[in-house]
Amino acid sequence: MKKFNFRKVLDGLTASSPGGSSGSGSGGGSGAAGGSTHPGGTAGAAGTPRDEIQETLTSDYFQICKTVRHGFPYLPTALAFDPVQKILAIGTRTGAIRILGRPGVDCYCQHESGAAVLQLQFLINEGALVSASADDTLHLWNLRQKRPAILHSLKFNRERITYCHLPFQSKWLYVGTERGNTHIVNIESFILSGYVIMWNKAIELSTKTHPGPVVHLSDSPRDEGKLLIGYENGTIVFWDLRSKRADLRAYYDEAIHSVAWHHEGKQFMCSHSDGSLTLWNLKSPNRPFQTTIPHGKIQRDGKKTESCKPILKVEYKTCKNSEPFVIFSGGLSYDKACRRPSLTIMHGKAITVLEMDHPIVDFLTLCETPYPNEFQEPYAVVVLLEKDLIVVDLTQTNFPIFENPYPIDIHESPVTCTEYFADCPPDLIPVLYSVGAKHKKQGYSNKEWPVSGGAWNLGAQTYPEIIITGHADGSVKFWDASAITLQMLYKLKTSKVFEKQKSGEGKATADIVEEDPFAVQMMYWCPESRIFCVAGVSAYVVVYKFSRHEVNTEIASLEVRLQYEVEDIITPEPEIIPPFPDASSQLPSLKNLSGSTNTVACEGMMKDSIPCLSVKTRPVRMPPGYQADLVIQLVWVDGEPPQQITSLAVNSAYGLVAFGNCNGLAVVDFMQKTVLLSMGTLDLYGSNDPYQRQPRSPRKSKQFAADNFCMRGLSNFYPDLTKRIRTSYQSLTELSDSPVSLELERCKSPTSDHVNGHCTSPTSQSCSSGKRLSSADVTKANRRGPGRPPFRKAQSAACMEISLPVTTEENRENSFSRSRSSSVSSIDRDSKEAITALYFMESFARKNDSAVSPCLWVGTGLGMVLILSLNLPASDELRQTEPVMVSPSGTVLTLKGAVLTFACLDCMGTLTHPPYEVWRDPNSADDSEKTRKRKLVMHSPSSSQDMGDHQFAVICSEKQAKVFSLPSQTCLYVHNITETSFLLRADVVTLCNSVCLACFCANGHIMTLSLPSLRPLLDVNYLPVTDMRIARTFCFTNEGQALYLSSPTEIQRLTYSQEMCDNLQDMLGDLFTPVETPEAQNRGFLKGLFGGSGQAFDREELFGEATAGKASRSLAQHIPGSGGIEGVRGAAGGVIGDLTRARIALDERGQKLGELDERTASMMASAEAFSKHAHEVMLKYKDKKWYQF
Repeated sequence: MKKFNFRKVLDGLTASSPGGSSGSGSGGGSGAAGGSTHPGGTAGAAGTPRDEIQETLTSDYFQICKTVRHGFPYLPTALAFDPVQKILAIGTRTGAIRILGRPGVDCYCQHESGAAVLQLQFLINEGALVSASADDTLHLWNLRQKRPAILHSLKFNRERITYCHLPFQSKWLYVGTERGNTHIVNIESFILSGYVIMWNKAIELSTKTHPGPVVHLSDSPRDEGKLLIGYENGTIVFWDLRSKRADLRAYYDEAIHSVAWHHEGKQFMCSHSDGSLTLWNLKSPNRPFQTTIPHGKIQRDGKKTESCKPILKVEYKTCKNSEPFVIFSGGLSYDKACRRPSLTIMHGKAITVLEMDHPIVDFLTLCETPYPNEFQEPYAVVVLLEKDLIVVDLTQTNFPIFENPYPIDIHESPVTCTEYFADCPPDLIPVLYSVGAKHKKQGYSNKEWPVSGGAWNLGAQTYPEIIITGHADGSVKFWDASAITLQMLYKLKTSKVFEKQKSGEGKATADIVEEDPFAVQMMYWCPESRIFCVAGVSAYVVVYKFSRHEVNTEIASLEVRLQYEVEDIITPEPEIIPPFPDASSQLPSLKNLSGSTNTVACEGMMKDSIPCLSVKTRPVRMPPGYQADLVIQLVWVDGEPPQQITSLAVNSAYGLVAFGNCNGLAVVDFMQKTVLLSMGTLDLYGSNDPYQRQPRSPRKSKQFAADNFCMRGLSNFYPDLTKRIRTSYQSLTELSDSPVSLELERCKSPTSDHVNGHCTSPTSQSCSSGKRLSSADVTKANRRGPGRPPFRKAQSAACMEISLPVTTEENRENSFSRSRSSSVSSIDRDSKEAITALYFMESFARKNDSAVSPCLWVGTGLGMVLILSLNLPASDELRQTEPVMVSPSGTVLTLKGAVLTFACLDCMGTLTHPPYEVWRDPNSADDSEKTRKRKLVMHSPSSSQDMGDHQFAVICSEKQAKVFSLPSQTCLYVHNITETSFLLRADVVTLCNSVCLACFCANGHIMTLSLPSLRPLLDVNYLPVTDMRIARTFCFTNEGQALYLSSPTEIQRLTYSQEMCDNLQDMLGDLFTPVETPEAQNRGFLKGLFGGSGQAFDREELFGEATAGKASRSLAQHIPGSGGIEGVRGAAGGVIGDLTRARIALDERGQKLGELDERTASMMASAEAFSKHAHEVMLKYKDKKWYQF
């Protein structure tokens, strides 16, 4: 039975009476959709703003679609190049195809089946591509539209596809199979020809063994009527298509991997499994006239060369004015086990081995001509690696590589977090590019990037966009993401502020992180002030300032103790202890070299006040760009390692950085380099803790929630990319369960007092075990470090004003139990209460405030919202010397589930941005720049009349969203977003000059809610969270855009704006551009007379239905694609559209007639079979007497 709280009901009635309904809920809400959070709250003020605010956003403004995918194709399998259109296609193991042209031309398409792509083949200069998949299906893609679509598919039922070949300017595709047969497909109709080359006809009758699958097919450059078929076991057949017989057969002992022709068509080269290359002449096919093992050593007997690793592919390309190029992958000696994968280029007598960082998947040689019977004139080699794409310049003797213009190095180190900023200040992109360009590497080819096909223009959308990615090695990359492109601007290495760890002392300093100790866990960027802040996995925060000038300086660092503990000892004289840090305790506490101001003598091996990493103590050269201003590190406390940071916020106008973890909250003044606040979460409540927490046993207290999403977020990151990141991120949680010595365990008590200056109410639970107080401990307690006086229960009640809507224990239980039990990211009731959201804002801290003041909003994992007041010095001159005071305002608001995000709207419903300091160069040579006053933008109108006498606070948790009116703290609107799942990300964003709340739910739903009324505008089940990576990297930004990491190597961008979906066609690049096919060279009279077959080869006559007949219907099934319909949508209205529709209708009618014809033929065949069997029975029993039956 559901329990009701009469006070809640009465509050709801009071609030709703003046202004009608006071809330909107979903799925039968909680019975308290809106209402005052305090009996004295005035609901009238809450009712009036709704009449003033005209919300302009409706559901018509929203639609979801994917826009573009950036990065390296994940798990690549195949490569193809169109030498006329100059576009490149890459197929992957997940059934994706990426088509790349000039920078900006980047298209992603996906096979619905998800089967791996085996091979890709362009119809050269036709605007089409054939893909062969692992499910034995051929697909024809139309590239003449901006979003390629499948026109036809052909599914083989009885045979498995192993190799495809499409001759230049031919419409007949040769398909080799695992059984050794070769089939021929008409590309236009995608129907199988009746012409088949059966394996038993191709090989000699005397051969007793099956030759294996077809591994190569190619027509002779000299005569298109001759087809070269390579079988896996080493058999090569030169098949005459006209006479339907083998012209010659060649055999070799080793398995064949690939075959390449000389352009004259008189000889060809094969690569084999023993690392050998064989060159064959058509005139003497009995044996190869040349056999080489390029990387083999001649053995001691001097006769036989040792065998090597298989040469997986070889290409044989001729040049008019120099020796031919022989390029191959693999073939290295077995005794060089440590050798990296390599590509070998043989040019004349010179052999160059190019070592690669990753295994080679495929490579292609780019040549000047598409005609196979001309001098090839190779100019570059495209090498597709497992995790990279490189292009080698063959025109220079040292074979330099081209500088890659695509953003394919996103995964250089695994991405651990992302941030996305749309419509940021326009000067940022050129500024970041100018400092990033100085780090460019030298030694690239000076030629233009050879993959230059397609066309791309800026489109209508011109606002600047920046994407920031944080990585496992501590690097941060800034990307220009404007107009759906991606280009790297600047790379920052955050690990440079720390000393390199030596192998010997690794365990001593960084016990909580085995590898990747510098991994970026969280980032905060203020584009206007250019302040950038990073939280690392080893429990540190680095504040960066931007400068155009190089500087040589020491890095300032601070240490902070954050501990979650219980205190049952109440000091007998509470009045002598100040309730909060006062000015006298705010002394600069800069860390001096390696020592710490409060290092406690260790008992045995117990660590205390030791950070995880060592900050560099010597002056450090910092190049132009982001320069470290301050490093803040959490330290070990009484043998407990510091916990990972779960929330981070910076404000340049206030000069403050705040961060929290599952233990508590720290606020640091980065202008004066002092710690203002370092408190356990419970201390922030004082005696008004809404949960009656009980002390627990010390053993249990060692374990904090293993399912805590904030803590374990990266533990399952990239299981398939690297195992290092997994151990690194798990280790922070696993080490809290590590065994400790029995003696230390025995002396721990949940009732003991921890002496780190943070004391909590006696009713709260113990989450990190402490030491029993000895006389020495008492002395230490009286000798606390600067800035860390205790915050006692006796004083907290006096200085806190609490306004809680929920007062009884049973109602608290009712409100929060569901959100805790069903959520991965909620903190368990018995575990620590993490700080999950922080937000600096000019706001009303208390109910009776008449004007806004600087505040820090704090959200916790249990859905509690606290407001801290910030008392800043009045003038700019005093800011550097006078202390900043931080004190709890007493305001506590509640939501269901962990708090995710805050935002503030003014009385007109417009988004109010936090104040910021206008950027100035801290290292400027101009003295006036250094001495001029700080210019602050407060976003608050000068007169209170413009501001209005109230504002709206938007708070979203993982379960629900609430809008409060301030200063009355009345809950105006509440929307229960989900009961059965939880939100992973929520952002307040601007769209079409209005504002909305965008949410991404763990069940895959993307939702938007209007503000301030929280009306649902969009709810689409779009993206199931199949991987922790999606949950960790999904983020929304302004103008209806969002992104997430779709694979370890790729960023997927999407839009939820109807306007952008409508304009997307104009923004995408064209894959196909009209280009004249180059003319074939004039071969000359004598060459034409003696150099090849005189008669023209008519494939249509040979393979067409009239000559070859129909293929067996059961062999392959034709599946019409959706590309035709897509073409209609893309075509202009009027005649073209009508003609296209008519053509599709005719195709469909022809298909139906064909099916009818097939059924008729089937019936005729069965009737004929029946007639035949009946006739046989009649003949059998014709002359027999009745007694002989």
